Amino acid sequence: MTKQMRMITMTILSIIGISETITGQHTKSVKTEKMNNTEQTDHYTFELSDKVTRQKVTFKNRYGISLSADLYVPKNSKNQPLAAIAISGPFGAVKEQSSGLYAQTMAERGFVTLAFDPSYTGESGGEPRNVASPDINSEDFSAAIDFLGLQNAIDKNRIGIIGICGFGGMGLNAAAVDKRIKAVATTSMYDMSRVMAKGINDNMTVEHRTELLEKMSQQRWIDAKNGTPEAGSRILPEKLTGNEDPVTLEFFEYYRTPRGFHKNSPNSNGSWTATSAFSFMNMPLLAYIKEIAPRPILLIAGEKAHSRYFSEDIYKSAAEPKELLIIPNANHVDLYDKTAVIPFDTLVSFFTKNLK
Repeated sequence: MTKQMRMITMTILSIIGISETITGQHTKSVKTEKMNNTEQTDHYTFELSDKVTRQKVTFKNRYGISLSADLYVPKNSKNQPLAAIAISGPFGAVKEQSSGLYAQTMAERGFVTLAFDPSYTGESGGEPRNVASPDINSEDFSAAIDFLGLQNAIDKNRIGIIGICGFGGMGLNAAAVDKRIKAVATTSMYDMSRVMAKGINDNMTVEHRTELLEKMSQQRWIDAKNGTPEAGSRILPEKLTGNEDPVTLEFFEYYRTPRGFHKNSPNSNGSWTATSAFSFMNMPLLAYIKEIAPRPILLIAGEKAHSRYFSEDIYKSAAEPKELLIIPNANHVDLYDKTAVIPFDTLVSFFTKNLK
């Protein structure tokens, strides 16, 4: 493995919740901060639109965790029930970031949309904070479908989902089991179970995997003794040193600058728990990808994205109908918020056709 690839691998492991080193020093919480001394209360990383209404809502998943979300409704909607889309991601982000931008834009185009914070993050409930689960985070999408299907303004037979980054994989997993989801689109998709178990580009050796699992296994004794889980290493550095790999720079330029910073986002402002990856590493998310058919899948990835291979491999594995769209010159993070790059026209066409 080249030095740069090793650096990229370490970056990805940190972002997805695997600490290369675990100190054994108990940390109850991760320090939070403001960006450029600006107040972050009710802060959105994108300009809010006057073409839609936005309402804060809550609902529970089947584990009893209360989820917080923003419901976007087009102002020019008529009295007939509309098609709806539930949206979440990226992994480690919150609804005031990328998913909110997607939700607002799709609502401007005529859909009722719901951008939600996953369990244990943002304004959603769940203890401990900043932990992830392949099961519960997939369930979060189904809980969003529960909520949307009960709204009078929505046709419950015309609901789809968009998953961004790691919640692309969660969304596909949810769609495989939840037949109420009529169409699913992903952007910059990550299969979180695959990358945690095998590393980026599947380059994790058995020895490295064993070492990481050994550290997390021993960490559980420490957490049990202390009564609360230890925070892992910080996801992104507070400042750049000039020696960062390209992937770190991509994520930093979104999460750690005013472009995308939000105080509630683990990627912007903290870390996952040290054992957050534990259940992902032996629980494949996308084993039943073929069972989404005959409902359609749209996979969108950047040409230059380090994550492109996830979408390409899922495209090969999925049954028809399916579509893979590669965006020229785009990297992984470009599809988080660059409205000139995100193919919203394609997303509108896809959901208009398939949520009839």
